[in-house]
Amino acid sequence: MKFVCLGYLDERSWNALSESERTGLLDACFAYDDELRKGGHFAGGEALQNARNAVTLRYRNGKVSKTDGPFAETKEMLGGILFLEAEDLDHAVRIMSNHPGVRVGPFEIRPAEDMTEIIRQSAARRRSAGKSS
Repeated sequence: MKFVCLGYLDERSWNALSESERTGLLDACFAYDDELRKGGHFAGGEALQNARNAVTLRYRNGKVSKTDGPFAETKEMLGGILFLEAEDLDHAVRIMSNHPGVRVGPFEIRPAEDMTEIIRQSAARRRSAGKSS
């Protein structure tokens, strides 16, 4: 079976951490991801940019409207995730405004965060720490 795991971030807790605590936490997360990969359990994932960078599309009165930020009414639930390639946020909005699913529920559109360099730096720190132990 496949599962989608949505990781939530408490910004107050994150902002209360020192830079070294943040780095250590990221290193631990990426190390665990490596273990999941080794076990064949990591199918893929993306970090999301801050929710302030999101837009939500909603179909009402025969047209699609756009709201800045994430928004879901309590009667709504997350129904799925679609990974989309687009030129920019406006392009993504244009593409997804035509998706039939917007008629039955909102889509939150948020840019994926490129973690490539952070992961590379973390791997280097973990390799270095492994050599010193």
